[in-house]
Amino acid sequence: MKFLHTMVRVDDLDKSLDFYINQLGLIETKRVDVPKGKFSLIFLATEVGGPEIELTHNWGSEEEYTIGRNFGHLAFEVADIYKTCAALMASGVVINRPPRDGHMAFVKSPDGISIELLQKDDALAPQEPWLSMENQGSW
Repeated sequence: MKFLHTMVRVDDLDKSLDFYINQLGLIETKRVDVPKGKFSLIFLATEVGGPEIELTHNWGSEEEYTIGRNFGHLAFEVADIYKTCAALMASGVVINRPPRDGHMAFVKSPDGISIELLQKDDALAPQEPWLSMENQGSW
């Protein structure tokens, strides 16, 4: 497993970017704007290829993110998402968002922290039992 990023929701994107880039010295490694979903994802790191902070900015959101609500998830890259999820499930971990697409899954830590699992390289071909699994909870 390789640690990829942690996600934090931000209210004021400009203020947050000023803090993380100008104050802390992080660099922007990637930006994804999703007009249909009305949000932007900005990835920052100390160096290209290093673990990242994913800033999530929801456009026009009036919601104030309180402590605990502003933190999103930890993300890890795995060699085989299906084997990883099967092993976690066998040990009693609930798969909150099954890897139906062969690319992404979500589980929660015992303390309720969302953990995103991402398939290394290309997504695996969809396969059972993951295709027919219903969400077991919210992530």
